[in-house]
Amino acid sequence: MKKNTITSLVLILVIIVLSLFPLFALKGAEFGGSDDAGSEMVASIHPDYEPWFEPVLETAIGGELPGEIESLFFCIQTGIGVGIIAFYMGRLVERKKQETNK
Repeated sequence: MKKNTITSLVLILVIIVLSLFPLFALKGAEFGGSDDAGSEMVASIHPDYEPWFEPVLETAIGGELPGEIESLFFCIQTGIGVGIIAFYMGRLVERKKQETNK
């Protein structure tokens, strides 16, 4: 086998091991979001705190959004942000190329 093939196989194996490691090393671990941690911290500091407003979508549908919908909105926001950043980075690269070709 070629050296590149062996290197690729070793890297793929390392990636698989690294991606499966948390499944076995962190059994029973609970992961909470930053919103939950922030709410708990505010409640411990000011037990009588009342929020200034209610979330717009939760008041529109009359209850809390399902987790899948929240994840969808988060992914859409992430995609839009990445698209904007990639667009401007591409413009900067092309501008630099055009300036050096003059």
